Amino acid sequence: MNAFRQQALEVLRIEANAIAQLEQFLNEDFERACTLILQNPGKVIVSGIGKSGHIANKIAATLASTGTPAFFVHPGEASHGDLGMLSQGDVVIAISNSGETSELLTIVPVIKRMGLTLIAMTGNPTSTLAQLADVHICVSVPQEACPLGLAPTASTTATLAMGDALAVAVLDARGFSADDFALSHPGGSLGRKLLLRLEDIMHKPPLVPIVHRQASIKDALLEISRKGLGMTTVINDNGSLAGIFTDGDLRRILDQRLDIHSTAIEHVMTVKCITAKADMLAAEALNIMQQKKINGLIILNSQSEPIGAMNMHDLLRAGVL
Repeated sequence: MNAFRQQALEVLRIEANAIAQLEQFLNEDFERACTLILQNPGKVIVSGIGKSGHIANKIAATLASTGTPAFFVHPGEASHGDLGMLSQGDVVIAISNSGETSELLTIVPVIKRMGLTLIAMTGNPTSTLAQLADVHICVSVPQEACPLGLAPTASTTATLAMGDALAVAVLDARGFSADDFALSHPGGSLGRKLLLRLEDIMHKPPLVPIVHRQASIKDALLEISRKGLGMTTVINDNGSLAGIFTDGDLRRILDQRLDIHSTAIEHVMTVKCITAKADMLAAEALNIMQQKKINGLIILNSQSEPIGAMNMHDLLRAGVL
């Protein structure tokens, strides 16, 4: 095997083992840390320096995006004014593999004086930081993936995984939902998939193709051509939906040799069609359309009247597909 691949496989093996070893540290201290985060009314401030600082930043971001207000504070900057970001009711998570990081230990007395809860994540339960903390979560690893045993590798991976475990455990306890998640992720494709509703992208009158059930097939075809959605709704006298006629329906009736000028559309329309409400999530509509293998969807109001129409192209343009 190529030496590069061999070394890479060894790294993955060591780091996977480091994560597996974390299960032994999911104990009463971990549960207490989750409880303290849930019970405290303030924010969660995550701090660390060097590689631990990068991990701390990611953990803070994960907490913030899953329902726990959180942000990262650099311990060096904290000693020069950024401690002003802390307030009563906050929880501080201090991350240090050794548990002896001087920049973190410098700000611990201030954290204690303010009466804030301190959670330490270290690889050494007997370290100074671990002993000063209200709760200590151990993230010790058997070895680093670095062959020199110097560069933080397995230890940072393990700390990141434990941070994810903490965030997700708290998320679940909060009852944090997909809708809640969407509110903090409104941008990009993720936000569109989670927040966009059919009323935001559907074609609305007068762009909705509509013909009366007694209209001819020819009239229905003209309406399909005018509106460009590959279908038309068919309505009753009271305006409620009677059925739908699509390009696919047209192909299926071609061998029936019907007179498109005199045959009413009600004789060839699809009566039992899939419909939706305007407040349905676009992602949910996409799932329905894919499962039912349909290209279009009719949106009805509470009186079963067609108020919108859309197809796969609309979902594609909206970035949902």
